[in-house]
Amino acid sequence: MAKNDPAAVGAVQPEHFAFDAESEAKLAVILKRYPPGRQASAVMPLLDLAQRQMHRTTGSGWLPLAAMDVVADRLQMPKVRVYEVAKFYSMMILQPIGRYHLQICTGTSCWLRGSDRVAEVCKKVAGIENFGETSADGMFTLSGVECLGACVNAPVLKVNDDYYEDLDAESTEKVLEALKHGEHPKPGPVNGRQASAPEGGPIALASLTFDKAE
Repeated sequence: MAKNDPAAVGAVQPEHFAFDAESEAKLAVILKRYPPGRQASAVMPLLDLAQRQMHRTTGSGWLPLAAMDVVADRLQMPKVRVYEVAKFYSMMILQPIGRYHLQICTGTSCWLRGSDRVAEVCKKVAGIENFGETSADGMFTLSGVECLGACVNAPVLKVNDDYYEDLDAESTEKVLEALKHGEHPKPGPVNGRQASAPEGGPIALASLTFDKAE
């Protein structure tokens, strides 16, 4: 079964889910954005909220059926409609995953810049063989994605919400080893470049001079 099939995780489904106090505070703010009768439009933010709570409280950021049912009840939606939304969007994970979700961009730009090597290192460090697998210690889940929208800084690896860019084999291994030791490496380009500026620093307009206004 595919990872985004609610039936794929029937044996591991928790029997109960409830938004905790932290999530309830955020939920109240979210619902105020939508007028009466249009609460169903909040389905994606609430699913994301539930998934983040699962990660915060269990270490695995995924959406059990019980959480989707709670979202359906809060938004007065048929449960099947919530399941359909969760199944359609790849950012909604419908089975348990590792503490760190490693998403490797396999698009053209990243592939040309060495994403295959990044993937090899991720598999070696995590001790897994294929995309879609989770390491034996529950630390890492590895996924391949088509594009992460940071082509200029290819190759790119997304770890939960953080982007690590301009990677090679050595820098990828350093990031993963740091995560294994409970550290949080600084996200962004790993080669020292400023955001998406040219390597070596910004150069646009650097050679222009302007006369002071009289």
